[in-house]
Amino acid sequence: MSTTVADQLLARLRAWGIEQVFGYPGDGINGIVGAFSRAGDQPRFIQARHEEMSAFEAVGYAKFSGRPAVCMATSGPGAIHLLNGLYDAKLDHVPVVAIVGQTNRSALGGSYQQEVDLLSLFKDVASDYVQMVTVPEQLPNVLDRALRIAMTRRAPTAIIIPNDVQELEYTAPTHDFKMVPSSLGITWPTVDPDDDALRAAADLLNEGAKVAILVGQGARGAAEEITQVADLLGAGVAKALLGKDVLSDELAFVTGSIGLLGTRPSYEMMRDCDTLLTVGSSFPYTQFLPESGQARAVQIDIDGAMIGMRYPYELNLVGDAARTLQALIPLLRRKEERGWRETIEKNVTRWWEVMDAEAEVEADPINPMRIFHAFSQVAPADAMIAADSGSAADWYARQIRMRADMRGTLSGTLASMGPAVPYAIGAKFAHPHRPAIAFEGDGAMQMNGLAELLTIARYWREWSDPRLVVAVLHNNDLNQVTWELRAMGGTPDFIQSQALPEVSYADFAASIGLGAITVTDPADLPAAWAEALAAERPYVLDVHCDPDVPPIPPHADLAQMKSMAAALIKGDPSRWGVIKEGIKTKAQEFLPHHD
Repeated sequence: MSTTVADQLLARLRAWGIEQVFGYPGDGINGIVGAFSRAGDQPRFIQARHEEMSAFEAVGYAKFSGRPAVCMATSGPGAIHLLNGLYDAKLDHVPVVAIVGQTNRSALGGSYQQEVDLLSLFKDVASDYVQMVTVPEQLPNVLDRALRIAMTRRAPTAIIIPNDVQELEYTAPTHDFKMVPSSLGITWPTVDPDDDALRAAADLLNEGAKVAILVGQGARGAAEEITQVADLLGAGVAKALLGKDVLSDELAFVTGSIGLLGTRPSYEMMRDCDTLLTVGSSFPYTQFLPESGQARAVQIDIDGAMIGMRYPYELNLVGDAARTLQALIPLLRRKEERGWRETIEKNVTRWWEVMDAEAEVEADPINPMRIFHAFSQVAPADAMIAADSGSAADWYARQIRMRADMRGTLSGTLASMGPAVPYAIGAKFAHPHRPAIAFEGDGAMQMNGLAELLTIARYWREWSDPRLVVAVLHNNDLNQVTWELRAMGGTPDFIQSQALPEVSYADFAASIGLGAITVTDPADLPAAWAEALAAERPYVLDVHCDPDVPPIPPHADLAQMKSMAAALIKGDPSRWGVIKEGIKTKAQEFLPHHD
């Protein structure tokens, strides 16, 4: 039996160590689907319920593993469906390779069925590399480059293979003119910063009296070095959302998330600092950074294309986060004046007391913060947490305390609805021995999470640790957008766009063999989490919560809350519940609390 281009494609993926391909079949990739059968399903074809979910599962796999992931779809509509997940990979700098089919070469340009100009379609999302394989000899070079570029640029790439090419007999590139042989593998250099720049950065940081550090996902793996630098400089450390798992929240100087979803200690630290060190972050919201001219600043990032943005940094050091900080540490002087650090630690202690108190504020029926707070108290030390966009991201950012080996992520820059459940699925294929938790709003659950529970039901028995818990914030409201409508001009809640149809997520989960608990009483949350986290199958927690509990920004004061309340009186149908819950929640910042 001859080897086809599709057979060689899968063989080359195996040689690169690719163990799963997240995809959905269609006649535009029939040649490749047939090759999976001949290859004994190696790599595994993981079938999602929708191509967009295949792409999100690949992103989740790549985010939690640090390795490249592959997604696959048919021509035309299937390829189009991949785009949202691929843009998530592009904006959050994740290595994903998309492999898509195309109509036969003989039909191209003929307005044939499902013919879409895929090179143009993918030109932006896969701007670092998109190519179509038109002859067998192209295949190894195109695939190898797609994988290497995805890893090197931390970006999505795309390969288009027409259906007839998939079924051609494979012939390797020869030693002839205009052939491009290729090879497997890649090793990475250690990127060290310039010595003069290091000394200049150390001088700047040593001169600062009130040093703030901001870390992002590019600082992952440098926790020890960041901790040592923070101790020497007497600094506090704020975390961009994609870097929430870089440092443990048990450290007294870690101020938590920054930005609209962030903490008050992070906001106050940036407001009052005179020096800023940013490591591995391109946090975009400049209004939450020090004002221009307020602080002298240094940035460290391995990607020169992403450095020097967001703030007028005096020094921009291109280098690996851990190696750069290791080289910087001997040049730093320990600050003996610790008043700044003590203030930060006092603010952090107070903040966690406020978070505990806010989670305990009574609501109808359940305060959504309590869902996250109750989980955080019993979270497995190796938990992999995916939060969806919307109000789930608010409470993930503020209420969950990262510790030990916990990992967490969300759709950072794209902020797409619907990735939490497929992220968790991708995480389980990356680390089947670790528990995964998805926090999902009911809007995202109705959009695609319900269908993707079927994917969980199909594959969970293959995971050595079967635990995957989906916690649904069931409030029948597209809650984050509802709050944005209220906050951005005092627009009353428009029920026709915001209200969701009632459905029992627990009943659906139970009907397909998953564990399921409906929670309507806050007193039942600890037991529900305990049952789900001790179970030997995936669980859905269908938690009925109050849509009127406000996601209050860290810089909002009581006067601003009153102004918002005045706007709500204009006609929001939930105005009195919103006012009541907002005042009770904000009041926790001004009441005395004790450990």
